[in-house]
Amino acid sequence: MKRTAMELAALASAAMPGLDIVQAAAFPDDSRAFDSAIVTDTDNNHWRVRSPRNSQAAFRLETEIQVLSGFTPAIRAHLPFRVPSVAGAVQIDSLRTFIYHQMPGQPVDLDTITGAENQTIDDIGRIVAAIHKLPQSVVETADLPAYSAEQLRSRSLSELDQIALTGKVPSVLLRRWENAFEERQMWTFTPRVVHGDFDEASLLIDRNRAVGVTAWTDLHIGDPAQDFIWLASTDSLEFREALISAYHRHMDLPADYVDLHILRRAALAAEFSLAKYLMSGINASNNEVVAEAQAMLDELASDIAATGGQDIGQRFWESTPEPTAPADTASQYTQDNALADEESVAASNAATTSGASAEDEEAEHTDKTPTDEALATQTAHEELPELQRPEAEEDGAELLVHSLGDDNQIIPHQPTTQASAEDEDTQPISWQDVRENLDAD
Repeated sequence: MKRTAMELAALASAAMPGLDIVQAAAFPDDSRAFDSAIVTDTDNNHWRVRSPRNSQAAFRLETEIQVLSGFTPAIRAHLPFRVPSVAGAVQIDSLRTFIYHQMPGQPVDLDTITGAENQTIDDIGRIVAAIHKLPQSVVETADLPAYSAEQLRSRSLSELDQIALTGKVPSVLLRRWENAFEERQMWTFTPRVVHGDFDEASLLIDRNRAVGVTAWTDLHIGDPAQDFIWLASTDSLEFREALISAYHRHMDLPADYVDLHILRRAALAAEFSLAKYLMSGINASNNEVVAEAQAMLDELASDIAATGGQDIGQRFWESTPEPTAPADTASQYTQDNALADEESVAASNAATTSGASAEDEEAEHTDKTPTDEALATQTAHEELPELQRPEAEEDGAELLVHSLGDDNQIIPHQPTTQASAEDEDTQPISWQDVRENLDAD
């Protein structure tokens, strides 16, 4: 049952005996859950009245009272915004209506915030950052839930399965959401204290400054992106980027800890909230809500088909490296083998010129697998000091052997003469002879 502003004023008088109310006006709120009004007394004091419309909304209000009790004077003193305080309560039909001290400022619509000056945008970024840096004791004191990143991802996938079974959601949306929930890189955030219901309606603006935050019914530890879902409703990319930049600046985190995917998860949550709204209508057997949710989902599917929709993290930020074609590798491998074959042929020709036998040449070219003996020979070649490698054989180079005198002095090799022709140790020899001697050893 919906209550008028005057009815809420009467409830405020019942909750606070002696309160003399002279004026009452409706106040923006979640119309599906709450009735709200601002009442003014004879001393020109302003009070906010908030009344639940159902048991679920009543539970949320009771939760808010627990949350506000956790905001100790020390915590409130360090916040860059004001938080409501409860002045009284009255119970009607098992549902309690609460009266709060009214804070300065008024909610403004999203279009007005989108066109706000830079100072207002910076205020909002600072406020959200301050909420996310609240001590976890605020949540623990109120016995509120805490979720890890993986728990939230798994929970969303489970909800998606239930939503798919209804048959009322376009398949393009189901596939889109599943791909985003499966993208683990997007779900590696640090859980923080989250307002849970932050939007333009819960933000109080006074003379272009953001000064207060209301609606503390969904506080928990979870995904920081939850407090940016409302940004999905604006088409101003410039505003979104300016706000998230201000938020990151006031979070003052090292570069490695900056949540690069926060807006993607926020856009995903905004889309997925339509499916959750559908499920709420189905569970409540509310055909009007079901029809409204289906219409919004169909409109979303059409928008995505036409424009691609917002980036919800489906690998749009990852660059795909160009794969290396197997043909290129095979081509390089063929070229390397061709060069090796040319060197082998050249070495073979040089060996033939030096007098290698036909049988040795055939063995060298047909045995493609190097044996242990051949490997040992190659190692010996590489370890010979101050000697040219066998590549020099292609130029017809010869190995000159010097002799060692009795006083251990090197006697340089002398050109071949008839007298020394009989001394084979002082004659020029080829690398082929060296190979044969090493093989014999």
